[in-house]
Amino acid sequence: QVQLVESGGGLVQAGGSLRLSCAASERTFSNYVMGWFRQAPGQEREFVAAISWNAIMTYYADSVKGRFTISRDNAKNTVYLQMSSLKPEDTAVYYCAAGRIITRSSNWGEYDYWGQGTQVTVSS
Repeated sequence: QVQLVESGGGLVQAGGSLRLSCAASERTFSNYVMGWFRQAPGQEREFVAAISWNAIMTYYADSVKGRFTISRDNAKNTVYLQMSSLKPEDTAVYYCAAGRIITRSSNWGEYDYWGQGTQVTVSS
């Protein structure tokens, strides 16, 4: 059982930056593909970014490409999401997720474990 704990959310003005962190309890963290998803009120869960176990491959939703960067530190069992040039439409609860076998990184159904989420609010 992998426990994931997100942190780093908050309130920021449009154009600002935030860095989200997700700490994993599992010492085999490096075996997992890690992803970030978000969900705004009344909206479906949306893929944001994902990173392969060795950090060689990264994937982004078109809506965040060029503004967000996903990274991981396997020695610290942590994955990060650096968010820049934030927009009001980025407002959502952000969740990190872990999956052993991921064929399509944007498919939330393929991830095995989820964090509790952290709120990001971008004011205009």
